[in-house]
Amino acid sequence: RATTSGAFSLAFLIFGLLGILAGRMTDKWGARVVEIACGVLLGVGYLLMSQVSSVWQLYLFYGAIIGAGMSGGDTPVLATAARWFIKRRGTFTGLTKAGAGIGIFVIPPLANWLIASYGWRNAYLVIAGICLIGVVSVALLYKRDPAEMGLLPDGAVKIETTGQDMEIRQYTFREMVRTRQFWILASAWFLVVFSVQIILAHIVPHMTDLGLSPALAASIFGIIGVASIIGRVGMGGVSDRLGKKRTLIIAVAFMVAALSILQFAREAWAFYLFAIVDGISHGALFTVISLVLAELFGLRSLGAALGAVLFSGTVGGAIGPVLAGYIFDVTGGYQLAFIICLAFSIIAISLLPFVKPTGSKVHS
Repeated sequence: RATTSGAFSLAFLIFGLLGILAGRMTDKWGARVVEIACGVLLGVGYLLMSQVSSVWQLYLFYGAIIGAGMSGGDTPVLATAARWFIKRRGTFTGLTKAGAGIGIFVIPPLANWLIASYGWRNAYLVIAGICLIGVVSVALLYKRDPAEMGLLPDGAVKIETTGQDMEIRQYTFREMVRTRQFWILASAWFLVVFSVQIILAHIVPHMTDLGLSPALAASIFGIIGVASIIGRVGMGGVSDRLGKKRTLIIAVAFMVAALSILQFAREAWAFYLFAIVDGISHGALFTVISLVLAELFGLRSLGAALGAVLFSGTVGGAIGPVLAGYIFDVTGGYQLAFIICLAFSIIAISLLPFVKPTGSKVHS
């Protein structure tokens, strides 16, 4: 399991590394070119996976090529959404990220059915077609920002200003990485994604090891997907009213609760409860992080900033599944790995109150 988890971790690490490049390209040229390239990489990667017959191919096709294609999944999309909305940025970022929740809900059952009906090689061919045609087709519709179409953010017809209107100072990437706030967020994100990726990689084998059916274990992903949609849309809207940092803290608190449930889950109902709480947390986390960065540092280099913070998470996400697989191989179970996840999530939530405003706001 450590060997196969390694391919998953390699993909996640490459996704994070190239996410920084994807973010910088999005800041400069917009998301269209980035998303087209990533759609082609995903399609080709899954096509090659249908022919995999050895471990090195698994690492090359899935770890490297699909990992590179994954770099278009978050940074370009979220950076673009932030440029299109200001007043209700949280709500519309949440709606944008709801697509990921729908994917988590739809694709695992679809893949399970394809594998059962036509075999795993043909299943990869179908998924390759979905990625290539779907991602590239949607990418062709992208516009970098409202100004490209002669529009204003939020669909406004004119710029409205009041004495209370404020504009975030537009940090460069170099200025951003010199701030304490950036490194606190990066550290917390490392801890969070370390735990998230362990769950994604190992929750199904953990459940089947306990004697639960593979179908039931696979359904947990569906529940996490549905709950994540609630987290993405609901917490995105909450952030517009409660504030971005407070909402991020709430999202991590949901994660602490989910991992606490997992320590004692042995029956189906407990895993369903875990999946609901974890899904809400998962959806909220990956929605609100971009909002916090935009609020602190502005939009000028948001793609690069988001890519860098997400990369800190990918380092944690690359280490986590391999470590959990190694712990299983040595101890015969995941209990120690899940305890580490809970401890890391508690440390993460303790860091976030130290993310203070940058003092970067000036009257527009």
